[in-house]
Amino acid sequence: MFEQVKTILDSAIAGGELGPHQRIPSERELSVALGASRMTIRQALVEMMAEGSLYTRSGKGTYVAERKIEQPLQRLTSFTEDIRARGSRPASRVLALALLPAPLELAVALGVRPGTELVRLRRLRLANDDPLAIETSHVAHALCPGLVDVDFSTSSLYETLTTRYGLTLRSAKQTIEASEALPDERQLLDLPRHVPVLRLHRLTFADDGRVVEFVRAVYRGDRYQLQVQLR
Repeated sequence: MFEQVKTILDSAIAGGELGPHQRIPSERELSVALGASRMTIRQALVEMMAEGSLYTRSGKGTYVAERKIEQPLQRLTSFTEDIRARGSRPASRVLALALLPAPLELAVALGVRPGTELVRLRRLRLANDDPLAIETSHVAHALCPGLVDVDFSTSSLYETLTTRYGLTLRSAKQTIEASEALPDERQLLDLPRHVPVLRLHRLTFADDGRVVEFVRAVYRGDRYQLQVQLR
């Protein structure tokens, strides 16, 4: 029975009767309207929250979540490219842009000597003004002198590396894991309590095989799902 309740609610969401961030009827109201027990209704809602199609606000009720952004893993794309391809408006808020000497971990990742000057770019990434991710990119300054002077609130890092510095990015090695959000991450992403994040580490390579970038990123777990095609 709870699967039938889920199907009815999913259809209402897909058909636009229930829109993103709209409060759905209470368990009691759904029980009366659908002729199901409150226990059945609760089971359906719990599963839909686990799947990311609903979320709760403490003391206020249950709401429809934004549709998840499908992130294909077959090819290398930038955040800006992904969001534009979905018909949304990408934007960035620069949280930090500075030069720093490479600590051992970053030096090993980028294949440079410890202490080598790096550009560190930390951004809050948004789509239609909604915060979706925090990305921290590290690039050797010798590859891109003057990068700290670029306005990355309006410019794409990958487009800048290609058009200004002739660095064509062809491939990447990436690891992804689910994690609890840190307090500052939860605040920046406006993340509801108990919603996890997807924590990503990526090495990006140019077409000549050079390591160009090392990225640490945090994506909202309730807004992203990752896709890969297996053959």
